[in-house]
Amino acid sequence: MGQLEALLRRCRAGDEEALEELIRRWERKLFYYARRLVANEADAWDVLQQTWVRAIRGIRAVQDSEKLVPWLYRITRNAAISHRASLLAQERWVDRMVSVEELSAGESEKTRWAPEDVHEGLKELSVHHRDALTLFFLQDLSIPEMASVLGVSEGTVKSRLFYGKRALRESLELSGKLL
Repeated sequence: MGQLEALLRRCRAGDEEALEELIRRWERKLFYYARRLVANEADAWDVLQQTWVRAIRGIRAVQDSEKLVPWLYRITRNAAISHRASLLAQERWVDRMVSVEELSAGESEKTRWAPEDVHEGLKELSVHHRDALTLFFLQDLSIPEMASVLGVSEGTVKSRLFYGKRALRESLELSGKLL
């Protein structure tokens, strides 16, 4: 039995120490993710608090330890969406399906972005693109895991990554921060 599986079993049994350990392990990453989805740090803390309330209430439903982490990210994302519902309603855009080849086309191995510039550039993107890029680059989730977190198809994830990277590149080029 793996460490995460044992922790999940203890959490499902209502072990308060296990719940505290789960929070300690994932609070920083989930806060970082939430911070990319909302306007400011105070909002991110509110989202994180909602995440943990929902997670603790629903932890008994998680049977597979491999699904725990995507489940936590999905809860965080949903809490952020609820928090930003009025802003999300204003954003309108259409996903276009792209192939893996299109997704990787045009990527230059020589392109390097300074981390602080990427964080600034992410603020300029739509929530959908920022969400996908954050999960992919900063949280290191796979395409299938991202699809599960975002509640969309893998093709939609690929599309959001493709257009998000393009928008980020354009933003960094316009600001003169592309290395």
